[in-house]
Amino acid sequence: MHALKLINGHHIYVETHGPAEGPPVVLLHHGLGAASSWKGQMPALAEAGFRVVAYDRWGHGKSDPRPTFGMPLFKDDLADLESVLNELNIPRAALIGHSDGGKIAMYFAATSPQRVACLVIVASHIYIEAKMQPGIEVVRRDFTQDFRFQENMRRVHGDKAMALFQGWYEGWMKPDNLAWDMRSTIKGITCPTLVVQGYEDEHATPQHARDIAAAIPNAALWLVPGAGHMLPQECAEEFNREVIEFIGRVTKDERRKDEDSPFVIRHPSIVEEKSCSIKS
Repeated sequence: MHALKLINGHHIYVETHGPAEGPPVVLLHHGLGAASSWKGQMPALAEAGFRVVAYDRWGHGKSDPRPTFGMPLFKDDLADLESVLNELNIPRAALIGHSDGGKIAMYFAATSPQRVACLVIVASHIYIEAKMQPGIEVVRRDFTQDFRFQENMRRVHGDKAMALFQGWYEGWMKPDNLAWDMRSTIKGITCPTLVVQGYEDEHATPQHARDIAAAIPNAALWLVPGAGHMLPQECAEEFNREVIEFIGRVTKDERRKDEDSPFVIRHPSIVEEKSCSIKS
């Protein structure tokens, strides 16, 4: 299913794949991305039996233009996520969030724990570290100088491409954001969580992923040698396999457990350093 849905006064483009009765998995794209950013994951998840939902967040892709963006708290995006779940009659879902999508997933899991079965957090952030803003400046330089980058943004986001880029850049470069830190918030996350990051991530050090996993109770960490910020695209085969195995085990155990019995993660709560085949 591919459709524009009126969500909180603006149209959101939504795709669903896989069996309607399958365990729901919602994909939340990165800051300059769209639902199409998950093209390497959607078929694999659907084939594994999951009901896959991916949507263009407000201001992205085929969704409506947006006057302002909500970094770092993403309040409008959180409201949209809840409304999308309601519109699709999904009471509870696994969330996979990449970068800014990971922040939205973590905030949502902390504030609406009854609606989140598990989390996969990919190349995300919970505070501003020294590496982050210089990395954003490099992206801005590439956007202004690389015609292919601009063309790809226009292909995905149409006439919204420039406004989206400016909104993303200015949103994360605000001096007020330097004090942002969500560690105290994510300590309240109760669902099983897998934290994934590449060692060569351009916007965060490996320690950042370790800090996310340490702050979330019942979390496991997978650090990937050689991978960068766009890990789901760079090593899709290995990423898909690990994520499907993790979510599959969680949903299987949720079906078997008594409601009064707490779920204990069986994915190793240690740093894993499995390599992946990086696409050239």
